[in-house]
Amino acid sequence: MTGTALPQSKTPRSILFMCGMNAIRSPMAEALAKAALPKGTYVASAGVRQGERDPFVDVVLAEVGLTIGRHQPRTLDELEDDYFDIIVTLAPEAHHVALELTRSMAVDVVYWPTPDPTVATGTREQIVAAYRAVRDHLAMLITSRLAAEQARRKEA
Repeated sequence: MTGTALPQSKTPRSILFMCGMNAIRSPMAEALAKAALPKGTYVASAGVRQGERDPFVDVVLAEVGLTIGRHQPRTLDELEDDYFDIIVTLAPEAHHVALELTRSMAVDVVYWPTPDPTVATGTREQIVAAYRAVRDHLAMLITSRLAAEQARRKEA
């Protein structure tokens, strides 16, 4: 599966969010998903390349009462687990790598195109607004595509 919709076959119990450097989009998605999904759902994040922690992520997550804690960006090679029911990619580079890695595996790869807020320029407030937009975009996708799907399956 390579579209933006979730597979209809099963409720994911383990989810990996992937982006370029695991510095902004994927750790933000990980924190949001952990808050929105049932406690038994394993959620992780990783990047294609090594990145540096971005302080604006802490700022915009704190605004909604969340944190990435002591998270440090990690690559796929640094993950403790290597099996996931679904991999949600947030950047083109991550999507291509995920498709290559899962070519012979029974794992669904879903692409959620998500803007890179580091391209924002201007005042601090304008830059933070770009990070908020990414946070809100990811929160909407997680709520509508992951949390809502799990709730529907529980009712069925």
